[in-house]
Amino acid sequence: MDLGLKGKAAVISGGSVGIGLAIAEGLAAEGVNLVLAARGAERVHEEAKRVAKQFGVRAEGVACDVATREGTDGLIAAAEKAFGGADILINNAGTGSNETAMEASDEKWQAYWDLHVMAAVRLARGLAPLMKARGGGVILHNASICAVQPLWYEPIYNVTKAALMMFSKCLATELVGGNIRVNCVNPGLVLTPDWIKTAKQLTAEKGGDWQAYLDGVAREHAPIKRFANPAELASFFVFLCSDRASYSVGSTYFVDGGMLKTV
Repeated sequence: MDLGLKGKAAVISGGSVGIGLAIAEGLAAEGVNLVLAARGAERVHEEAKRVAKQFGVRAEGVACDVATREGTDGLIAAAEKAFGGADILINNAGTGSNETAMEASDEKWQAYWDLHVMAAVRLARGLAPLMKARGGGVILHNASICAVQPLWYEPIYNVTKAALMMFSKCLATELVGGNIRVNCVNPGLVLTPDWIKTAKQLTAEKGGDWQAYLDGVAREHAPIKRFANPAELASFFVFLCSDRASYSVGSTYFVDGGMLKTV
C-alpha cells in the first residue's frame, strides 16, 4: 500500500534508539526525509547516516536535549535549515521512572514534566506554524497505557504521560483548522533497550535470566502474553502519519496487546 508519504519531512525526538528509531525506519521506508533528535551525538549521527543509506532518503542527526528550551530551539532550527520545516512531528522522547509520590523530589517531578510535556509543547509551538505554511501536517504523541492504567511504582511517569495525552487532545482542537492532525498513541509493553536494561539489573543477583523476567511481565499484564517489538508499534505510527488516516483527529489509540482493562 502506497501511503503517499514520499518526499515529506519528519522530526522525531528520541529518534536514535527503540521506538523512535523504529518509527524513523518505517517512515524512511515510505520515502520520508528525517530529522532525528537524541542526546547522544555519536549514536544519533550514526543512525541518521545508516537510515539515509539504507532507505535512500535524507536524514539529519541532531544532538540535543529536548527537555530544555535550548534543545527544542536547536531542533526546530535544524529542521527549518534542512527541509524548511516539517510535515510530521513525532514527540517520542521519554523514559520510565521509579519512585513514590511521597518521597520524589520537586526536581525529579520537574525533570519529567520538561521531558514528557514541555518538549512536546515547545516543538509543536515552533513547528506547527511551519507545517501550516506547507499546507498542513501531522503531530503524534507517544504517551503510554500508564496514562490511564498506572503502574504503582512510577507515579511521575504516569502523571506526566497523562498530561501529554491531554495536551494532545487540546492541541488537536486548536490546530485542525490549519489542516494539522494531532493524535496520541498509548503503547503497552514494547521491548525497548530500557526494558532489557531494567530486566538485567533486576535479575543480576538471581541468575541473570532477564528474558524469563520479561516473559513473566508479559504473562502478567498482556493477554497476548508477549512484548511488542518496536517495529509493530512503528507501523501504526506510520499509518497515522498518512492520508489513509485523514479522519483521525484528537484521538488516543491503544496499541497494547489487550493490556487495557477498561472499555
